[in-house]
Amino acid sequence: MELFYAALIFGLLTGFHCIGMCGPIAISLPLHNLRWLDKTMAALVYNFGRVITYSVLGALFGLLGQGFVIAGFQQWLAIIVGALMILSALFPLFLDKMIAKSPLYSIVGGIKAKLGLLFGKQSYKALFYIGLLNGLLPCGPVYVAIGMSLAAGSAFAGAMYMAVFGLGTIPIMLSLSLAGNLFTGKLKRKIRKVVPFFVILLGIWFILKGMGLGIHFLSPPDKKLEVKTEQVHKM
Repeated sequence: MELFYAALIFGLLTGFHCIGMCGPIAISLPLHNLRWLDKTMAALVYNFGRVITYSVLGALFGLLGQGFVIAGFQQWLAIIVGALMILSALFPLFLDKMIAKSPLYSIVGGIKAKLGLLFGKQSYKALFYIGLLNGLLPCGPVYVAIGMSLAAGSAFAGAMYMAVFGLGTIPIMLSLSLAGNLFTGKLKRKIRKVVPFFVILLGIWFILKGMGLGIHFLSPPDKKLEVKTEQVHKM
């Protein structure tokens, strides 16, 4: 359960990062000449499209992580994910370069072209597709969240983690769609500075969980190790 609390908080903080990255998309949504209620519903449709994409990605990587669990590498996976999270927060430019060199980055041009066509249409269907495609655009915090879903241990847990993360980003993104640039530049800069610190804390937490030091919540013991210890005592 604590993993989902972390996902929600991370999503809320990531929302402020989204102001600079996905903010222009949220502000430019084809919501003109709509009544307030219709505008709100349309913005929600767009945001739920993003959440669905995040959930599908979480399910895929959660399923991959499940293979590590079955193989008995869950503890090491948590340590590796935690280390990568800390590195991504300390060296964000390095992460951006890795994303830019990724083979998947070549697909971004096609996604942006499709988004351009969808922005010319004013319908719930178009807004939903914009949200789906928006969820596929390169984003450092989203990649960090995907790494955390990898350590969730199952497809369902990974999907739920990314869904909660996505829901956490909605308040800021919805505000942008409805009220434009609602937050001052100074406030944005201050809150965006908090995100790397929170990522580092999450990374340390993942490493501690992987080490299985026997500390409640922070580093619970490895259950497999506990079972083996009990069996030795019985013998």
